[in-house]
Amino acid sequence: MTKQFSPPWWASNPHVQTILPLLTKIERPQLVRERLELADGDFIDLDWQGKPSTGHPIVVILHGLEGNADSHYVRRILAACKAQHLCAVVHHHRSCSGEPNRLVRGYHSGDTQDIHTTVLKIKQRYPDSPLLAVGYSLGGNVLVKYQGEQQALSLIERAVAVSAPLQLAACAKRLESGFSTVYQRYLLKQLQDKMLAKLSTTAIAPLMPVNKVDIGQLTTFKAFDDKITAPLHGFDGVDDYYHQASGLPYLTEIAKPTLIIHAKDDPFMTYAVIPTKEQLSTYVEYELHDKGGHVGFIEGGTPWSPRYYIENRILSFLTYS
Repeated sequence: MTKQFSPPWWASNPHVQTILPLLTKIERPQLVRERLELADGDFIDLDWQGKPSTGHPIVVILHGLEGNADSHYVRRILAACKAQHLCAVVHHHRSCSGEPNRLVRGYHSGDTQDIHTTVLKIKQRYPDSPLLAVGYSLGGNVLVKYQGEQQALSLIERAVAVSAPLQLAACAKRLESGFSTVYQRYLLKQLQDKMLAKLSTTAIAPLMPVNKVDIGQLTTFKAFDDKITAPLHGFDGVDDYYHQASGLPYLTEIAKPTLIIHAKDDPFMTYAVIPTKEQLSTYVEYELHDKGGHVGFIEGGTPWSPRYYIENRILSFLTYS
């Protein structure tokens, strides 16, 4: 059953919904970092809030593109978990924890191997603790794809994906027009800076598929993904990457309870991300709202102190029994 969400009059605009949370101060949580060394020589950083206890659930959090434990939505879900005495852990995608990763490769929208490594390690350590997960934007797409790939074998018992770009080609195209280009420029600048840092690293530079001049010319996600993301992660160009990494085709395969939350006015999306009933497994609950922006969903409060819809919705779904 779709829940009701209605924004206040001052937050009815999708860009207000998307940008205002970035400008709102949220208390920094107390986190303990753990580093997982990977078989390929790289690492994943996990930030823990609270200590797991036998039989009690653990909430695994997957951030979006160029996000981290300091992202506004991560801080808010951590605060909500703390209020409900839930142990939580932030899974950082490679290079997003504040320290460059060691390899030429990084992370991408379809990279489910790293989250599998994380949840497998946690499950081995705490076998009696149910693993719950929430993914935002890119992290939501990764989570949907993981659930679809693993099906009944998924180590995640219940999952929520918020503002997930389930059809990557359409979302990349959307970000090339109108005010949405502002978000594209903002995120691409961060990605370009990371690539320039790799070019300045002696061991990595010879492995890069582009040079400094090339990077400056990659002004759309499609161009960046074609020249950098795809070749660095084994895809045959951008179309192959978008096809293989998009979460939408995996929705029919999901065999563990999963909630997907979208807003029709999301400036990162088009209607191409909205699944039909035939594209949903019986384990998937789909929640589509008219408004909400991208990872916004402000439902009240004031512009200086917004109140949000998604944290309570996420935890009510994850902890449902």
